[in-house]
This record gives sequence, structure tokens and C-alpha cells, in this order.
Amino acid sequence: MQKTSLLLIVILLLCSCSKSGFDETLKISVTTWVGYTPLYYAKEKGWLDEVNIKLVNAVSLSENMYLYQAGNSDAFCGTQYEYSVLKLQSPDIIPIMLFDRSNGGDLIMSNHSLTELKNSKADIQAYLEIDSINYTLLEDFIKKFSIDEQRINFINRDQAEISALKNTNKNEQIVIVTYIPFNTPLEKNGFKEILSTKTGLDLLVIDSLYTQKETFIRHEQQFKMLKIITDKAINALQEDPIAFFQTIKHYLEPLSYSEFNSGLKDIIWINGTLPESLKIRMRKASFPIKDIL
Repeated sequence: MQKTSLLLIVILLLCSCSKSGFDETLKISVTTWVGYTPLYYAKEKGWLDEVNIKLVNAVSLSENMYLYQAGNSDAFCGTQYEYSVLKLQSPDIIPIMLFDRSNGGDLIMSNHSLTELKNSKADIQAYLEIDSINYTLLEDFIKKFSIDEQRINFINRDQAEISALKNTNKNEQIVIVTYIPFNTPLEKNGFKEILSTKTGLDLLVIDSLYTQKETFIRHEQQFKMLKIITDKAINALQEDPIAFFQTIKHYLEPLSYSEFNSGLKDIIWINGTLPESLKIRMRKASFPIKDIL
């Protein structure tokens, strides 16, 4: 940890003397997923400014992908689902930095129990971001529990809209695919978790940073600095989570510290050395790791 901090200080000092290598701003689109909060912490600390990196906030995973597609960001944070979609259009896109693996952070909620949903023949109103990993979770739920897909009414909404849903009609069967921290207001509004990437859904969901190979080459030093900065932010989180939360809480409002801390238990940081078992799962999922910083 001390070596990483020292390296960061040295490079930042060099950058403050000569920013010729960082004249071009590197724009990264990102959501408020708990696994990306180290980026917001780094922003608040001024570390991103030092290396001319700008965050572009997105309200959903799908919007995040669209911002990148439209050229409004040079790189984007997302799951392997968004990566696989964009790779069909841009074969040179690559994952370059890992953040975390979902371990309960992606979940399915409902106003009915899993048993009630399985045994019923009534229509299910399913709210999700269709162009995201949400769709994969819902498909896994449908297949695993033999739900007749004709019962499903797919309703495409961003997570900000979804999180405002209220359980006003208890006779209506509602299923919601979401992720932390958006599950918190839904719990307060009467919905309960029925499945997650920790319980019931054996899905590998990895959060990473992606860009084109050409973009990586052009901004290589900035990306390498971003890796150092992100690791430093994660260290700060692990050493003093309360101070970390106080620094970035305005991005997560109205989330409380206890809710934020609970959400951290639903992810596993994978920014360090990868376990061999995870490498095997990533290879099976056709997720390349050779360019990972």
C-alpha cells in the first residue's frame, strides 16, 4: 500500500510539472453502482483532475452504453453484458480494468414470493433495463423456474424510475430486476428480494472498464494512472469506510451510511490478483483478461 501511494505521489508530481502527456481529456461514463464509487471518491479528492480524467454520469447501464456509442465518452464502466453487445458493433473493444464481482448486488425483487410466482398463471409485470445485464438475470429466472415467458410483460425503465415504484396493487404480480443501491427505496416501498447473484442465480457478473484498443493506446498513461488511483481509493474505503462515504454521499442520496455499508457486502473487489477459479469462470464466459491492467 505504501509503495502504491509513493508511486502515485511521484507520478502526480511529474504530471504537475509537465502535463504534455495529458493534454487530451479522457472521458469515462459511469453509473452510481457501489462498485464504481472509488471513481467518485477519486474525483472528489481531485486525483482525476491531476491526470485530466473526467467522469460522465449516467442514470442507467443502458444510458451508459449509449453515451459511449454516441462518442460522449472514451471509455465506459459496465458488465460483461454491455461489453458483449458493443463488441458485436466494435470488435476492437476490450476490458482494461476490473472493479468488482457481484455477490448479491444484482437482484430480483417482487411483491410476491417465488413460490407464488411459480404456481400462478397470472401475468407478471417485469420492470428492468432491457439493454443491460438486467435482461440476463430475468432470462435466468424465467428458465430456472420454468416461468411461461408469455406471462411476462417486459417494461423497459431506467433504475431511477424503477426505484420509485410502489406496491399499491398487491394483487398485481410485479417482478423488478435491479441492483444496489436502487434496491433500498424499493424495499421501503414494499418489495422484497427473491433472488440475487448470491442466492438462486448462478451468474457471473463482473464490473469493468472498457474501451477501444486504439483509445487505450492513445490514453495508455492516463489509464495506468487511473488504475493506481482506483486502487488507492479502494484502500481508502477499506481503511475508513465512514470517511469514504462522507466524501461521496451526495452521489448516493438518499442512501444512508448503513445502507451503503450493507451494499458493500454484496460485491467482491477483484482489482487485485485474480484467483485461478475466477479466471476459469471468466474464460468460460469468453471474457478476455490479457489486456487487464
